[in-house]
Amino acid sequence: MAECFFWAFLLPYITYSMPITNIKFSMKSRSFVSTILLFLVTLTLTVSCTNPASNMQTNTAASTAPNTPKEVQVRLGFSAWPGWFPWQVSQDEGIFKQNGVAVDLKWFDGYLESISTLTAGQIDANSQTLGDTVSSVAGGADQVIVLVNDNSTGNDKIIVSEGINSIADLKGKKVAAEEGTVDHFLLLLGLKKAGLSPKDIQFVPLETGKAATAFVGGQVDAVAVFAPFTTQALKRAGSKELFTSKDFPGAISDHLVFTRKFIDANPEKVQAMVNSWFATLDYIKANPDKSNEIMAKRAGVSLEEYKQYADGTKIFTIEENLKAFEDGDNMNSLKFAAKEMSKFLVDVGLTKTSPDTSKLFDDRFVKAYAQKAKK
Repeated sequence: MAECFFWAFLLPYITYSMPITNIKFSMKSRSFVSTILLFLVTLTLTVSCTNPASNMQTNTAASTAPNTPKEVQVRLGFSAWPGWFPWQVSQDEGIFKQNGVAVDLKWFDGYLESISTLTAGQIDANSQTLGDTVSSVAGGADQVIVLVNDNSTGNDKIIVSEGINSIADLKGKKVAAEEGTVDHFLLLLGLKKAGLSPKDIQFVPLETGKAATAFVGGQVDAVAVFAPFTTQALKRAGSKELFTSKDFPGAISDHLVFTRKFIDANPEKVQAMVNSWFATLDYIKANPDKSNEIMAKRAGVSLEEYKQYADGTKIFTIEENLKAFEDGDNMNSLKFAAKEMSKFLVDVGLTKTSPDTSKLFDDRFVKAYAQKAKK
């Protein structure tokens, strides 16, 4: 599995503490840089301890065999994040079929596996962050963002123990996060804003679920996690949010990402997927109770807990999608954000040169939907 080689690329400037063991949690985080060396993924899939595809669950009876000319299916991966749970509604309520597309929807307990599986060509599309997609391109993958699912507006959090009341108070403290993830990125943004460097804290690299468990157990002083792990972390007595993704608009965005090969061969299927997404948003708006039940079940949390995530994830409308694909000079512009994340990869030493993101975005499908919606 991805974890077998992930730790070989630890950042040199981070101070580590003793590892924490005997902690179990099934779901992995939304990694930011775990795929930076994805040009090695084929070799990795062959020799690593677990084939990434072995940890995915299909929601249909379809196999992972190559698509046939008779009926091209879209093999779509998704994992634990509020902005991606609507895909389960699309599946359960027959919305894909209504839009003329056959979908083999695959749930991944491990987000890292979904990324590797897309790069290996075992799925055609995946739900992943902008940062991970930039990392994939840096590693040689040819992937394209066709849709913005959401922006994180608070569901990625830095949660601290009692007595820590400012970012400056993190100095010298043990802070856990999954290294290279978007939540690690958020932590670094917060430190920089407060005039601190990564060396000012004791960084404890742990998988996100284990990081949350370690925090609840009092083994670290702070933790960087995303929903639904935030619910777990906040169970520690006296704990509270220090800052969240809401404080850094546009820093963490989530997307529908296809391989360029699939787009070139099946543009009509890609269009049907984009159409299905917006049809699903309409369905959720018209049927909130039923939709929330489906999404909460997929998330593995109670309905009440799931409802608490609503304000922390900003689902993008078609108008907001169109705006995000435009040129801009702040993180609300995908092109600008991609360049900033490319710089981040260089700054932390995970790539020597900034990846070319000039062909990363394809807005023709959201534009086509927008035109259709006007009629």
